Amino acid sequence: MEKNEFYIEVNSQQRNHDGERICGDVFLNRFIKEENRVILVLSDGMGHGVKANILATLTSTMALNFTVEHKEVERIAEIIMNTLPVCSERKISYATFTIVDIESDSKTTILEYDNPAAIVLRGGALFEPAWKNVTLSKGRNAGKSLRTCTFYPKKEDRIIVCSDGVAQSGMGSDAWPFGWERDNIAAYAVKLVSNEPSVSALTLAGKIVTMAFKYDSYKAKDDISSAVVYFREPRKMLLCTGPPYEKERDTILADRVKNFDGKIVLAGGTTADIIARELNRAIVDEFIFEDPDLPPESFLEGIDLVTEGILTLQKVSEMIKSFSNSVRLGKGPADKIVKLLMDSDEIHFIIGTRINIAHQDPNLPVELEIRRTVVKRIARTLEEKWMKKVTVEYI
Repeated sequence: MEKNEFYIEVNSQQRNHDGERICGDVFLNRFIKEENRVILVLSDGMGHGVKANILATLTSTMALNFTVEHKEVERIAEIIMNTLPVCSERKISYATFTIVDIESDSKTTILEYDNPAAIVLRGGALFEPAWKNVTLSKGRNAGKSLRTCTFYPKKEDRIIVCSDGVAQSGMGSDAWPFGWERDNIAAYAVKLVSNEPSVSALTLAGKIVTMAFKYDSYKAKDDISSAVVYFREPRKMLLCTGPPYEKERDTILADRVKNFDGKIVLAGGTTADIIARELNRAIVDEFIFEDPDLPPESFLEGIDLVTEGILTLQKVSEMIKSFSNSVRLGKGPADKIVKLLMDSDEIHFIIGTRINIAHQDPNLPVELEIRRTVVKRIARTLEEKWMKKVTVEYI
């Protein structure tokens, strides 16, 4: 199977146990750029609140780090299980976990201990990979069993992992005397995907969590967490900022913009002027200030967004550092760039390297950094925090 055949979208949603300010489930993910590899872990700490969160954080961090090192699943299971503290009364581990490891050739391995069984959807139908049991042979957990499977996903496949808070929601009710349970969650997911084949990982995880919350009569009896992996066609975005070093390369930049298949953002008045001139199109300026800190956006035929340059990108850099799924974006230029970045999977930056004389003015704010530094910071955050595939090109 070819590398990069599809984009791997990963996202999660959570609800805390009723009355708790911190979630006892922990979800971690990492994109290892050098290996084109994605790893994610969902751990459920015993109980709820701070203690559960600490135990789940310990478990998920260990699981992620050991998986990064390419250890065999049996070895990963053995190390984690023998490191985790055990409840002195019930003689069971203080946390459960599910690990999903997706390698560059798309080979996907799932390892789980005491979490509800992962759900794999192939298009709009349930797909059951060949699961096998891993029985520990050494240490105090000798004889304990974990489940694992390996398969090669296809485009439009999804992997859904949940904590007990989802599977046990509604327990004791007339509708779900034993809880919602994994098979019913799977049937619900199949229905959602059949009705909306392109539903995002974030939306699907959110609908599952919301339904579990509903079955708990809107008072979560446990921490409720769901994470979804979605293998799909990538959504692409191009962001150009700054004029090329040599004026003769303006035509090359314009051609790249004209022929790009995806969303296009021009950040910088000079950049927009070059594209408008080379493509023989007119810029229409807007005079409504949606963000009091930034100049308003402009409009150019065939371009999704035209904004001021360095100040706007500086604000974008600050915004995505603290951005989360619960943040509501405004209508300002930086907000619109952040939304486009979040909605895109493969983001290509083209940075012009001609010095902008305006930015050498000592009266301008000290934090006004040269554009390449700001873009590098944005790119790093997109890769490390949001698992976007980012490339940067200088012209």
